[in-house]
Amino acid sequence: MTSLEMAIAWRYLRSRKGTRLLSFITLIAMGGVLVGVSALIVTIGVMNGMQNDLREKILVGSPDIRVLNFGDELKMPEWRSTLVKVRGQPGVTAAAPFVLTQGGVSAGHTYGEGAMVMGIEPAGRGVANVTSIRGHARAGDFRFATSDGQTRGAVLGRRLAERLNVYLGDTITMVAFAGLRFNAAIGGYVPKLEKFEVTGTFETGMYEYDNAYIYMSLQAAREFAGLGDAVTGIEAQTADRWHANKVADKLRNSLGSARVVDWQEQNSGLFQALKLEKLVLGLILLLIVIVAAFNIVSTLTMVVKDKTREIGILKAMGMRSRSVRRIFLAQGLVIGLVGTGLGLVLGLGVSVALDRYKLFKLDPSVYFIDHLPVSLEVLDVIWIVLASITIAVLATLYPSVQAARLYPVEAIRAE
Repeated sequence: MTSLEMAIAWRYLRSRKGTRLLSFITLIAMGGVLVGVSALIVTIGVMNGMQNDLREKILVGSPDIRVLNFGDELKMPEWRSTLVKVRGQPGVTAAAPFVLTQGGVSAGHTYGEGAMVMGIEPAGRGVANVTSIRGHARAGDFRFATSDGQTRGAVLGRRLAERLNVYLGDTITMVAFAGLRFNAAIGGYVPKLEKFEVTGTFETGMYEYDNAYIYMSLQAAREFAGLGDAVTGIEAQTADRWHANKVADKLRNSLGSARVVDWQEQNSGLFQALKLEKLVLGLILLLIVIVAAFNIVSTLTMVVKDKTREIGILKAMGMRSRSVRRIFLAQGLVIGLVGTGLGLVLGLGVSVALDRYKLFKLDPSVYFIDHLPVSLEVLDVIWIVLASITIAVLATLYPSVQAARLYPVEAIRAE
């Protein structure tokens, strides 16, 4: 593109009054691109932030890989040999047995509710930290040590502890839902009641854990669930969370009959829904950029109509049709680049402000998180910028071709 073509394109972008200010319709076209790009960046950033935040909160108490047994009893009697195999699998950095069951809990008054009961090894030297739940203790710890010297302690989620109105040293009564035995003498099932001392509370920021989970020692959980010497399964941590599915595949082959699920498979419904929502919202907001492209088309069409006589004179003086096309392509490119650049700056600024200052508070009981997180990925920003510029350039094709097709004599006679 020659300097003459650029000078003419810049002149057509400016207002008529001889100033160097851009014309109003040019500013409107740039504003449409700006709004579309900034909205896309902020929305995609929010979707990424929600997905990342939910993933990190879910994996506070959920391991990278779980090894379970098939069958309706959902228990693993020969878990020690399986644990050795899991620990020896390349890519596994830590592994430990766990118990997962359900029960009712009460603090000695009329109010009671159901809770998820998780049995893990008490914290101590040499104990594998497969998940980071032990690092989220708000009061007490995960040693489960009670005042009588036993390991009959229970660590409750903060919200559950608040509803039960219990503190360190208080006693809770739990009813086991599993392992109930039918009593022929009374003709019904006899509930199994056990008492535990509250030795700690935890807070993860994940509503599901804080609201309904109780942690206790592995042995106490086995007794509570009536598993005897068995456990629910083995949980494992991998060196790279994103390669957990590959490690899980190798474990399936080596263990044979065991059921192996990685963290993505355990929460596949949630993450697939988030990905689909991100895609749909991205496509919908991309329509804003497409609408802005129509503004570019209308803007350049008006310029062609307004400058018809000048275009005719330029062609009569020897300017070629391809030079005329490049003049209007340059105008569309300038509108697209400026609008995209300003939209990029605005979108990045809003995204950073949303994430740093937590401007939008959320109800964690509904959204699982307490604020609107934002996480920008380089690839997402790049495709938004490229899509915006591409649409802006494509929008110039029709008016530039129309301008290039003008005949000098007819163009000069137009006015």
